[in-house]
Amino acid sequence: MKGFLVILFAILAAYSGTTAIAQTSDDVIARRAALQQELDSLEAEIDNQRALLDDLRGRSVSLERDVAILNASIKQSQLAIRARDLAITRLTRDISGKEETIGELSGRIDRAKISLSQLIRKTARMEDASLPELMLADGRLASFFAEMGSFAFVEQSLAEMLSGVRVAKKDVETEKQELEDRRSEETDLRVAQERGKKRLEEQQAEKNRILKLSKGIEANYKAVISSKEHSAAKIRSELFVLRDSAAIPFEKALALAQDAQAKTGVRAAFLLGIIAEESNLGENVGTGTWRIDMKAPRDTEPFLDITRRLGLDPDQMPVSKKAWYGYGGAMGPAQFIPSTWILYEKKVAAATGHNPPNPWDTGDAFMASALYLKDSGAAKGTVAAERTAAICYLAGCANAKKKAYAFYGDDVLELAAKYQRQIDILGG
Repeated sequence: MKGFLVILFAILAAYSGTTAIAQTSDDVIARRAALQQELDSLEAEIDNQRALLDDLRGRSVSLERDVAILNASIKQSQLAIRARDLAITRLTRDISGKEETIGELSGRIDRAKISLSQLIRKTARMEDASLPELMLADGRLASFFAEMGSFAFVEQSLAEMLSGVRVAKKDVETEKQELEDRRSEETDLRVAQERGKKRLEEQQAEKNRILKLSKGIEANYKAVISSKEHSAAKIRSELFVLRDSAAIPFEKALALAQDAQAKTGVRAAFLLGIIAEESNLGENVGTGTWRIDMKAPRDTEPFLDITRRLGLDPDQMPVSKKAWYGYGGAMGPAQFIPSTWILYEKKVAAATGHNPPNPWDTGDAFMASALYLKDSGAAKGTVAAERTAAICYLAGCANAKKKAYAFYGDDVLELAAKYQRQIDILGG
């Protein structure tokens, strides 16, 4: 039995450390808990700033109110970026932990393979030897049969454990990949937030300039604001930038948005905010191709059908490139993916009279966007409903409650407030 005991000891050595792998050290748990506590605190502050902004925007224009809005907006952006940095740090540490576990499991697999090969060689030697030879080698018949049975049992057990470790390693590798995907998404979202923060800081610089001119006196401030307000004619003639289409005068964009509002109940200023934000995201506007950037066959097949019925060359039509928030291939000012566009074609055709509707046509795009937003709850007209609908527009309603996407809803509401002020001026 001496040889068997040696191999059994090797097997136990191969699986030593199992408990250590399954348990997380106290310091790792403490660091993770501290990060989570800080993240929870930041998210609570962000929610407070958001509630403050919603309240301030509902008040009448004043020096105090406008300064407070900008201060709260900038602070909210700063808090959101800090929260995202913490989330990235936590994910990085979790990934590192997964890598250590994968290394431990790989070592266990290697040691188990060595032990299993030793058993196989020992079993082969026993099977090749004759019964008298094996009996003479030990001298005891009972010991011989006991050793034979023990080898078979250990060999089977070791093979089962080896299979289990391989499954565990595969599961950990899958978890690591999911964490890496989440870290990549968080990093990309942080870049988008930085763009929004930069816009707010530019507004702050303008506000500081106005405060300097008004010397902090309310009457002077209102006079400066009045002198800075665009005339109705200038507002109407300003160009409204569209994604993958030529810019149009604001007056035309407003008319399309108001028509969509009349037919869907979605606020015109909010719709303009959505379309404008989609253009702001477009660093690679119209540079994608359906052959490379679309998800096949989910979007490629309906895209070919759409362009065929419109008499368009699919290789000449601008679509979005793949971006941090998913596949590319989105079409026109409203940035609909083909598989979603075909779901709204009949509704758009009924509302605009264009059959088939064209995703690159400004009127059809505005109407499609409004219909989608209506289905996402935007027609309720509340701040919460519009913010949720905006996030649905970016990432799908399944992600509407995820804090990672909240910045998009906030950006859209900021733009909507700007357009509402212009609409109010035009309305006299």
